[in-house]
Amino acid sequence: MKGHQQVGRGRRSGTPRGFLTSEATALVLMLLVAGGVADEGWVLSAVAFCGVGLAVGALYLLFPQGPQFALNAANGLAMYTCLFAVVGRSAFPGAEDWARPVAFLLPIASFVGACWTLRSALRPWVAAAHAPDLAHLPRFAGWLAAMGAVAVLSLALPFNRAAPGTQTLALLGAMALISAISVATVGEVVRLLADIAAIFREMTGRIVLLAVPVAAYCSLWALLTVAFGCLYRIAEGLSHEELFHGSDGPIRIGFQGALHFSAVTLTTVGYGDIQPIDDGIRLLATVQALSGQLLLLFGFYEIMRGSQAGMPESELPDDEDEREALAAAAAEGASPPEPGPKP
Repeated sequence: MKGHQQVGRGRRSGTPRGFLTSEATALVLMLLVAGGVADEGWVLSAVAFCGVGLAVGALYLLFPQGPQFALNAANGLAMYTCLFAVVGRSAFPGAEDWARPVAFLLPIASFVGACWTLRSALRPWVAAAHAPDLAHLPRFAGWLAAMGAVAVLSLALPFNRAAPGTQTLALLGAMALISAISVATVGEVVRLLADIAAIFREMTGRIVLLAVPVAAYCSLWALLTVAFGCLYRIAEGLSHEELFHGSDGPIRIGFQGALHFSAVTLTTVGYGDIQPIDDGIRLLATVQALSGQLLLLFGFYEIMRGSQAGMPESELPDDEDEREALAAAAAEGASPPEPGPKP
């Protein structure tokens, strides 16, 4: 009885389960993107934030298939925002300011409108619990090629040297063409989003199994960073001469600088802002770099073991030696060995 009451409350609310979480995730992502494209003007950033947020919410209501589908839609719209900011400013630098938000929203509104129009045909396909279907990828590739062709032509043609009015019309025309292509291929795009969402759902289950080895790797990485950072600082404190070289010559480093040098050495990033000039410190840094490589191999091995633990039993070899060989081959990036004959 209680379950029926909960279902009734969910139906009366009219909001699918997980809507708020998915919408919040999309808004956080778009807040980051909006801040990144703020050099195009805060008007475009605000329009992108609100427009993508509304679009993701509408798509979730049309296809309430969990947060993975909404996250894929938000990711695609975030990439679209970045490309619009780059190509739009490069190809149409003199376009009028009012036209940019209109041109940005035109393909989004067209795509969401097409999804609403075809919702009866798309919902059963999206809702079906099926394995990812790659048969429609060639048609999706055609959509991607058409979009790329519009972007290339916009950059290749001399619109950037035309009058502001001409650039405005060209920008609106290019986005209208992209809108038409999106409407014509809306089914393929939605199906690809559903396929990626299915893959993400499988990955989510495996990530839980990888939490322990990932946490162990991070803990050991932090331990090595702190331990060697302390050794560098102790050596610096006991030495009468400078052991490190900075951009302005020999320097004395404090504990913060020692931790920074330790992290850079362990990750082999090599910024070059702090360099060892003492042979003993160079030897110690070499030992730390080698320790980091060994830790990396350990991390890969444990993570691959965790991935193997999440595989279905039907995909795992029966023999224990073959399972170990599979894990070792996965850790080394090699092809897994062929399973031996079963007795």
